[in-house]
Amino acid sequence: MGLSGCAERAQPAQFFELSPESSANRAMQTRMFDTGAADELLSASAAALQDLGFQIEESVREVGLLRAAKERSAREYGQYRNRLLIWLLSLGHLIMPIDLHQKIAATMVVRPADQDHARQEIRIMFYRVVWKGDGQADRNYIPPGEQKMEMIRDPEIYQQFFAKLSKAVFLEPHSI
Repeated sequence: MGLSGCAERAQPAQFFELSPESSANRAMQTRMFDTGAADELLSASAAALQDLGFQIEESVREVGLLRAAKERSAREYGQYRNRLLIWLLSLGHLIMPIDLHQKIAATMVVRPADQDHARQEIRIMFYRVVWKGDGQADRNYIPPGEQKMEMIRDPEIYQQFFAKLSKAVFLEPHSI
């Protein structure tokens, strides 16, 4: 028992290594803005997220933090087809859970990119939590069953956010 405790504390070297795609993910999630007005950038970011259907859950201006989320159905046609196929192949003994509900969340940080605070760096990360169930629950019910959390790595959502933010940053200071 004492030996197993030591084995659990030892961590493999690759635990702290970055994956090959981590730099690409960081590039997708980060943009620089030539402005010293971090508060205005945070406000414009909140507006851009709201335009994308998110509700702001937390905003801490002192540290440049913004958290937002939106909830959606996670049901997809392909899941029902796969579920039926597995049920048929198992002769009705196995029912595969399907994605029922999801919460898509965004966490964003604004921080100065240089000493004189003339440039700001924004990094936003989108992720989702998906609840699985038997597919029989009604749509307002969040099942107590399985759930998974995953980072969203689709570049389109990041491009949409930064396009809206760039437009908002341009429109706010110039009053257009």
